[in-house]
Amino acid sequence: MTRDNWHILRDGPVLTLARRLPVRFDFCVDTQFPVCGRLRLARQIRQDMWRSLQTLNGFAPVIRVERAGDRLQVRAGGQVDRAFPRQKSEDMLSALLSDPAYRARWVAYAGGGRHA
Repeated sequence: MTRDNWHILRDGPVLTLARRLPVRFDFCVDTQFPVCGRLRLARQIRQDMWRSLQTLNGFAPVIRVERAGDRLQVRAGGQVDRAFPRQKSEDMLSALLSDPAYRARWVAYAGGGRHA
């Protein structure tokens, strides 16, 4: 299924939002969130990740959100179709995903416990 050229894949407790199929993680960062709306959370992370990494040529974002008990396990990253600075990209993404202000905004937008 697509929405505005984004692929939304649902497989039980796993939701994946990707620009291209098949999904490929050339780099990624994992983190956890409280339970909230998976698709809304994925979209918010994707938007800010895209803004943060928009100078990375050939980048196609991927966000994978999986329900794991009372938490959501998130893997964010994506596919890059050319040589790129992997460590720098992972560091930038890690900084974004650990930023308390972004995290609070994402969870609030995604319903912060109201949605599974």
